[in-house]
Amino acid sequence: MCRTEQSRYRFIPCGRIKFILQEKCLWTRSCFSEPRQPRGRQAEVTNKARGVMFGSAVVNQRQHVGLQELSALAGATRSCLGPSKNYKFIQDETSGESTLVCSCFRLLENLDLSCAVGQLVNETVQSHQKVYRSGSGSLLFLAGAWSRAALECLQRGISIAHIISAMSEGMDICLDVCRKYSVATSALCASPSENCSATCQVLERELLKKPAGRALQVSSLTRETPEVSHKTRNTSGRQRVKLTHSRHFYEAKSEKVSTVPRPHSQDSKDVDITHIAGAVSHGCDDSMSLVVEASRLQTENGEQDFSRCTFDITKVVTCILPGLPEERACVLPGCVVLLSAEQASVALHVKDQRLKVALINGDLSETYRHLGFNRPAGVRQVTSMSGLGSLSKEEEWLESVLTSLLKLSVNLILVSGVACEKLIQRCYTHHILVVEKVRASILRAFADATGAVPVTYATQLSKHCVGSGVQAAVWRDLSSQEKKSSVAVNISTNNNTGLVTVILTSCIHGKLQALEDQFWACAYRLHHALKDKALLPGAGEIEMLCVHHLKKRAQHHVKPSRESGEQANAGRAASPYRHVVLHLMADGFIDYISTVMVNTGRCTKVKAWTALSQQLQNSNAASNFSTKALLESETQGGTMSPDMKSNETAAGKVYDNFNVKVELWRKALDLVFLVLQTDAEIITGVDHKTVGTQSANLMLL
Repeated sequence: MCRTEQSRYRFIPCGRIKFILQEKCLWTRSCFSEPRQPRGRQAEVTNKARGVMFGSAVVNQRQHVGLQELSALAGATRSCLGPSKNYKFIQDETSGESTLVCSCFRLLENLDLSCAVGQLVNETVQSHQKVYRSGSGSLLFLAGAWSRAALECLQRGISIAHIISAMSEGMDICLDVCRKYSVATSALCASPSENCSATCQVLERELLKKPAGRALQVSSLTRETPEVSHKTRNTSGRQRVKLTHSRHFYEAKSEKVSTVPRPHSQDSKDVDITHIAGAVSHGCDDSMSLVVEASRLQTENGEQDFSRCTFDITKVVTCILPGLPEERACVLPGCVVLLSAEQASVALHVKDQRLKVALINGDLSETYRHLGFNRPAGVRQVTSMSGLGSLSKEEEWLESVLTSLLKLSVNLILVSGVACEKLIQRCYTHHILVVEKVRASILRAFADATGAVPVTYATQLSKHCVGSGVQAAVWRDLSSQEKKSSVAVNISTNNNTGLVTVILTSCIHGKLQALEDQFWACAYRLHHALKDKALLPGAGEIEMLCVHHLKKRAQHHVKPSRESGEQANAGRAASPYRHVVLHLMADGFIDYISTVMVNTGRCTKVKAWTALSQQLQNSNAASNFSTKALLESETQGGTMSPDMKSNETAAGKVYDNFNVKVELWRKALDLVFLVLQTDAEIITGVDHKTVGTQSANLMLL
């Protein structure tokens, strides 16, 4: 979507206008109004915090504006939470262009968030999405819920140090719950339940529907689970917590944030990848069936040992084909790319040939320089200003590169960036195919299979850098489906590279982006599940377990046992409001689960809160919690259709990724801490008349 600095965006869900986003991140009340809570305490605090209008949410300029902005921004993505998502349009009123979104991170990246909190939230969500591809909506929602909890604590006079200390203790409690109730993937699939088998059958049926795809062959994997020591953070309740640097200012690596405790499992268990895929599909059976087929093709091609129980996601490519029904989606070995008609003519000319390939890691242009390149200072070029009529620097570069390509008999050039248009046209005349915007991981796969060496500049090419054994075949002509003439070409090698391409199709052009995001979310869920070798109970079960333990710890702080004696009393005196903070953190989880239930369209917010409260009253409710059972109880009386009931019966037990869940909780809490401390240490809008009375608490910069 084309965005400009002066653009004004209108946000419209299907059917009616939801809210209007104007310049400077001004939100209307209908979007960011605080949700109604059944507890009077939360409603009272919300009313107290209202002072002046900041967009849709009412912001009290005297009380931590950043936390209120964070809560207001999180309210915009409530409908994106859970598996039942609603599609929404974002329209640019200046250009008339629009985009269709149904996820939190797509919504944020299409909005002009000029406020500081909005930019921080956007960077946090995008960095999380880049690594995990899922959980961004939950991250922002919990950040908003816990920011409201921090606001209520401030209203009650609880100091920031006590808030941070108590919330950190609450997070440690939640992490301990995750370690305790995590399930090993080997144990999950060693003796699959009936529900899990039913889910696998659903995936098989979905895959068999694909006319261009192959039948799903269920295979088993074996892998020995290494013993990893359980390391937990020992955080004392009296420890002073100081947030010096934000975790959002660096790009997290999924390999470095692993905290999976490796639950108890037996060695050499047969692990069925289909069972794991069904457990983490989260209702996206179509997309997950494509993921399972991609994993099977990688194993079938011999690149990976299926007994290793891994899924190399770096060798998966997606190709978007508009104009075809969604049922035509399939998985193919090789790398399928969309080319123009002119490029396709070159591919037709070189078909059935063993092509020589050159790999360019960067842009294929004369002006491109690698990252970190420093031009010499004080040097001015004078040849371009002379009127001698000689060839320009670009023309000399074009002639040099083309001569080198012809000398090396290169037929195919794969470029990770973009290529110079003049060079592309000259390559076409010599039947040299140029493919742009190829991922770096795909370049490495072709390098391993062909013996080619990726280079940064085309002038570095030599006979030792050129690979061979590549084939290019036209897979499908899409001229009839699109306005622009395009052709899908499959680039593959004789060697088994493990490259697979997932073809995603839809008759609705605006839905293709959402389908691609859904596929990658499923692919990364399976990837992390196989990598972590541990899962968490899903569908709100792990959150309810955390609520149970948080409230239990809060009661312990309120009524210390006689056995604890003076130590418990001293701990309570050091943080007398710790039980309040833990209760509010638990309420954030309850709000999260109830919102997911409301988004299914089967119950209201009040009924969801009531049902969850009744579950918590039972001592064994946490371990036996089931969102599906609650929804079925709410839909008794004929409101649930037979199709819904059959789908609920066929769906197996839902699981969540361990690292994804833990990281989004941590990032949400870190985001709240960062905004909380920023509000406390950087105060703006102070009246000069009151500076004298507040001089003891303020430091003017």
